[in-house]
Amino acid sequence: MTGDQWQAILLSVQVALASVACSLPLAVVVAAVLRSRFFGKAIVETVVNLPLILPPVVTGYLLLLLFGREGWIGAPLKALLGVEFVFGFWGAVLAAAIVSFPLMVRAIRISFDSVDRDLIAASRTLGVGPLETFVRVTLPLSKSGLVAGCLLAFARSMGEFGATIMVAGNIAGRTQTIPLYIFEQLQAPGSAANATPVVLVSVVVAAIALWFSGLFESGERIRRD
Repeated sequence: MTGDQWQAILLSVQVALASVACSLPLAVVVAAVLRSRFFGKAIVETVVNLPLILPPVVTGYLLLLLFGREGWIGAPLKALLGVEFVFGFWGAVLAAAIVSFPLMVRAIRISFDSVDRDLIAASRTLGVGPLETFVRVTLPLSKSGLVAGCLLAFARSMGEFGATIMVAGNIAGRTQTIPLYIFEQLQAPGSAANATPVVLVSVVVAAIALWFSGLFESGERIRRD
């Protein structure tokens, strides 16, 4: 493979890993919160799951409104901290994290729900507070779901296109991930063959991530049963 192809693959892996690392803490909190009943829960669930339903380009447009140079969040960040998301690596990470976030939350939430509530009740009767019980009981027993959620989010981040091109653009060596590289090659006459090795790598990586995710989910079901 050529240097440009390897560059797109490595950048995709970096973006996917960064998006998973940034999303995981918030996904754990959101999944834990959604286990309980509270006013407005349906609204929170809708907002969390919207990226699964919305066209990725629409998600990217909304991210531009929020995090663009003149956006509601982007403008203050640029003025106060000099931080910019558009047309850069972190813009690609942001887009991948938002689009893959619902998958991570769903896997983690299912794992939390599978924890034996008798163990949680036993911890509470011993005088352990809810937060400590969550950290010492729920989280360790949900590790398979956490890993499965991370793998699903990683695979989805590797394949993100629409939101990424809206927020980060298609800049070789900077924001050009695997889908953007394939798109560029298919637009140039006679360059479609250049996309084939990258397509194969993308399929293999996604298949491996899904396979391992399924293994962890199967282990979670066996433990629950």
